[in-house]
Amino acid sequence: MKSEGGISYSNAAVAATPKHLLQFAVDQRYDDYTPVDHAVWRFIMRQNIFFLREYAHKVYFKGLLNTGISFERIPRIEEMNDILAKIDWGAVAVDGFIPPAAFMEFQAYKVLVIACDMRQIHHIEYTPAPDIVHEAAGHAPIIVDREYSKYLQRFGEVGAKAMSSKKDFELYQAIRHLSILKERPNADPKEVEEAQKLVEHRQKTLGEPSEMALLSRLHWWTVEYGLIGTLENPKIYGAGLLSSIGESVSCLEPEVKKIPYSIDAQTYAFDITTKQPQLFVCRDFQHLKEVLEEFASKMAYQIGGLEGINKAIECNNVATCEFSSGLQVSGVFTEVITDENDCPIYLRTTGKTALAFRNKELEEHGIDYHKDGFGSPVGKWKQTSASPELFTNDQLHALGIVEGRKAKLGFVSGVVVSGKVEKILRRDGKSLLITFSNCTAKYGDRVLFDPDWGTYDMAVGERISSVFNGAADKDAYNQVALVPKERTIKVPSDAKRKRLENLYAQVRKIRESKTGYERLGEIWETQQAEHPEDWLLSMEIFEILDSTEQQSELKARIEKFLNERKEKTKDLSTLISWGFRLVEYHKRPEYQAALQASPK
Repeated sequence: MKSEGGISYSNAAVAATPKHLLQFAVDQRYDDYTPVDHAVWRFIMRQNIFFLREYAHKVYFKGLLNTGISFERIPRIEEMNDILAKIDWGAVAVDGFIPPAAFMEFQAYKVLVIACDMRQIHHIEYTPAPDIVHEAAGHAPIIVDREYSKYLQRFGEVGAKAMSSKKDFELYQAIRHLSILKERPNADPKEVEEAQKLVEHRQKTLGEPSEMALLSRLHWWTVEYGLIGTLENPKIYGAGLLSSIGESVSCLEPEVKKIPYSIDAQTYAFDITTKQPQLFVCRDFQHLKEVLEEFASKMAYQIGGLEGINKAIECNNVATCEFSSGLQVSGVFTEVITDENDCPIYLRTTGKTALAFRNKELEEHGIDYHKDGFGSPVGKWKQTSASPELFTNDQLHALGIVEGRKAKLGFVSGVVVSGKVEKILRRDGKSLLITFSNCTAKYGDRVLFDPDWGTYDMAVGERISSVFNGAADKDAYNQVALVPKERTIKVPSDAKRKRLENLYAQVRKIRESKTGYERLGEIWETQQAEHPEDWLLSMEIFEILDSTEQQSELKARIEKFLNERKEKTKDLSTLISWGFRLVEYHKRPEYQAALQASPK
């Protein structure tokens, strides 16, 4: 597969992804995964086979096999892309959390973003940071269901249009910072506490939630933490639950409230750092799409008008207002003038602005040309009944609007534009833009444009039909500022850690080659002497001894050690119990069949 900078361009979905999104892609750096990382992956996946086979949505287990995900080792993104291509999806590796708008837009292009970090062993049950377990073993398997795949893509399309505020982005940055700290080995507790307080502060001071904030809640309660079926017997399909071996067990207990899924889920905020007190149960995947469309019908990109423009102004971010002619104005909107009926009659941006049509920037109307902003009237012209964008050239000439001649345009709103017509820009039979020189635009006594300010480009359109987040042509607008500057932390292994990793590598080699069993005792003694805090390596050795029925005395010593750790360390009690349970489950024919079907 052709790959460049970690991007698999021979996957059609990935190749079709625009540049402003691919800037988030990173190289997976597969060789950086340690033998401990692969052992943690293996433990989680084996637990998933055991538990989720019964409690996850029926498509999940099928998806694990169909998406090329190995139970024995961390998957390569290239391998996943080969399989995902068969269902018209793709995947790229990213560095931890990426901004919600970018995450959604990737989904719209049918590309999964896979955080390539691997959780630490002490976060084996759950990690607040996105990692390859969450993305590859949580999100990827479910999309083999066509209905769910369509929902995920549609969610991406809607999410990419959602208005978001600067406060949303500040909250995202705080959450990303906290998640990075929590996955850092030996993180300073005070630093973590301060980061936690910052997240809580920004959540409390978020103000009226934006479209993106509300949509993120629907995403959380479905794509991440969704249940499906009946309230009495729900199944798991949310990636956050599927990738959390701790919460996938506890979420089905009666203590976790189950609520029928509806648009009301948007009123429930969530906390990524703790288990969820309630979960929502959808009827089926079609139910998800119905609620999404109900939400989308009230979004600015669907309703446009004054409400949409005001959302753009409130968000104080780059947004796009689309005129009924199809002209798209992208920039930071700072003002809208309304008439006595509260209809928008003039709108204005400040700073870099670009004009586009069908999401492609118009030639000579980029951010360099409109670097100081853009303003234009909206609405019908006087003495006409039709929408101005629909006038033919002959009709425009009849109104005195002819290139090379002076013209005076009066709007029903009272806005008056006068000057020399330099150019009339048309697309698909509609007028988009009329360019004037020596132009004056006024509304009553207020001067909206003065001849000394240069050339005036007046948008044509009866109304604002749509308002959405970001620039219409993001690549041309060069909207690249949202790539996080803070990177996830990969701490190099010290000499002691490398010795432990080497022990894990030796055990894996023995298990896979089915030779060298006599060395297991020496390996375990070394682990006990140098790394007595480690438990997973002991469990792996115990599993080999049990399955091969060898060295019963060594097996008994390891079992005693693990039981002692289970009794002394509360956090390990459940994990070690699961480990013993998996050793027994490992012997069952259905497990062996699943293991044989899994890619190696």
